[in-house]
Amino acid sequence: MDVVNRLVEEKPLVIFTKSSCCISHSVMQLISSYGANATIYELDNMSNGQEVDKALQRLGVKPSVPAVFIGQKLVGGAKEIISLQVQGRLVPMLKEAGALWV
Repeated sequence: MDVVNRLVEEKPLVIFTKSSCCISHSVMQLISSYGANATIYELDNMSNGQEVDKALQRLGVKPSVPAVFIGQKLVGGAKEIISLQVQGRLVPMLKEAGALWV
């Protein structure tokens, strides 16, 4: 899990994805539609992608992608992001973390 912590530290918004995952793409599109600038890690294009994947699973993200961290805290996957968006809580979280300038 240290590997995940190192990747998210000091970044307001991090999304772990796989290039072939359409759900990950949809989550990235949703978040970027608000003007957020995320740091994206595609696990299938990382040399230690399998290690990161296993660490995300140990954190409770199932499936392991997409995994969204806002303000260095694990928010969850697609279900959690969509739920926050429907509740009107996603944008305030992004603003609070410094991922939006609006």
